[in-house]
Amino acid sequence: MPKCTINGQPVEVKQGATIIEAFKQLGTDIAHYCWHPALSVAGVCRLCMVQIEGQPKLQIACNTAVTEGMVINNVADPVKEAVRWGMDFHLINHPLDCPICDQAGECGLQEQYMKYGQYDPEMAEPKVKKRKVVDLGPTVVLDTERCILCSRCVRFTEEISKTNELRIVNRGDKSEIGTYVDKPLNNNYSVNTIDICPVGALTSKDFRFRQRTWYLKSAPTICTGCSTGCNTSAYYNEEGAFRMKPIHNDEVNGYWMCDKGRDVYKFVNRDARIVKAKKGSVGQWQQLDPGAAAKEVGESLRAAMKKNPASVALVVTGQYMNEEYKALFDFFVKENGIKNVSHWINNPEDFESFDGLLFRGDRNPNTKGLLQTMSASGAGLEWPALQDMLNKGQIEYLVVAGPENNDVFPDLANRLQLFSKARNLVFLTAGKSEALDNVTTPTFQIPMKVYLEKTGTYTNFKGLEQKVQRATTFVAQALTLEETVNLMSGKELDLNLRPVAPKDLKTNYLIRAPGAL
Repeated sequence: MPKCTINGQPVEVKQGATIIEAFKQLGTDIAHYCWHPALSVAGVCRLCMVQIEGQPKLQIACNTAVTEGMVINNVADPVKEAVRWGMDFHLINHPLDCPICDQAGECGLQEQYMKYGQYDPEMAEPKVKKRKVVDLGPTVVLDTERCILCSRCVRFTEEISKTNELRIVNRGDKSEIGTYVDKPLNNNYSVNTIDICPVGALTSKDFRFRQRTWYLKSAPTICTGCSTGCNTSAYYNEEGAFRMKPIHNDEVNGYWMCDKGRDVYKFVNRDARIVKAKKGSVGQWQQLDPGAAAKEVGESLRAAMKKNPASVALVVTGQYMNEEYKALFDFFVKENGIKNVSHWINNPEDFESFDGLLFRGDRNPNTKGLLQTMSASGAGLEWPALQDMLNKGQIEYLVVAGPENNDVFPDLANRLQLFSKARNLVFLTAGKSEALDNVTTPTFQIPMKVYLEKTGTYTNFKGLEQKVQRATTFVAQALTLEETVNLMSGKELDLNLRPVAPKDLKTNYLIRAPGAL
């Protein structure tokens, strides 16, 4: 493992590591646009210039390997001058779009200009004009004038998604990013090109002009869109969640996430949620407090389980946390002897599918955790057997720990027709559903918290447990599955001690950040 010195600090790196990787390992700033740790080296931006002792000329750090005893710096005056000139050339034709650019506030171009630029521009010639608001496909918009031709997006479609939609066309100052005539940017990983764009050239159609970044907070979490469990950041404020972006984790998702996972934030917002509990049936719904609903139905459930445990059945989805499953199975199976427990597989025809990169047909974050808990409990009922019992009218109470995200349960309406054959239905879910509002059997709908509103553990498809912390609250009265079970069991909970939803007043979080001006 070669040792080198960077700006006077010693660092040891793996064999074959480049100078820019050594900078990153040491946590030292270095200017760069085109380099990305998960992509091939392009060496086109020429900003990562360094001075190497014993070499007469400056070198680029992204394509120069570290050798034993190498002494490197990027703070000498010749390096600073080279970087300023490089940045000057990059920005010769860059438009002054900052006030209207979605990237403003989190733009690598702005940040690096303040660190390494701050030069006096010497160009008096008019800027080269290029196409603006170019539709690249269903998810991405290109502003060609802002593009600095770092080629990150091109390399992504060549090396990661392997879909090859993007290329650089034309020559000189007429060069620009483009797609082939009959091949738009349309793959399940296209929005990653926006994440890695160091400027505001590529923007998301979904997020475009919806929020300024300084009005958003972020919190680390995981994507609950499938069983991969990609590490992500959720971006939200008092008005709701607005986007998801990947967090690097070599063990799970690397630097990427799929486009379907980016839409997961939509089901957590208040306008998509059940806010109050309901009891009744189609045309006769009565609203009540969720805690009161759980207590009320709990009394009837306990009586039914005491009289005849075989008349009560439990249906569980892979949408909840391990801690919630433990509470659910402890109450129904361990304490009350319920054996009729079925796993609701939402898309059996492609449940085991995998696209070879990240996206899995199991559209649940915790199927593995559910199956482990179910196996340990000794309870289990195959779906055909449950269906037969319901058709014969043998189920007095059916409790369904249903989906947080209705969008990944395409069979919801059909399943509700089957569930309605129970004499009483208790449906625990987060999202609104017209099909659920149209059930004819006596039903309790109890609103559940979503993953951003609670703390717990998910187990992904390969058995990796990932702990997530509560980020915020969107529906204050909604319950966690564990709270619901405790209330059903007759325990007293002070629900007033839980976090409340923030007031609907947008806050500039940037000026409240530590050290912000």
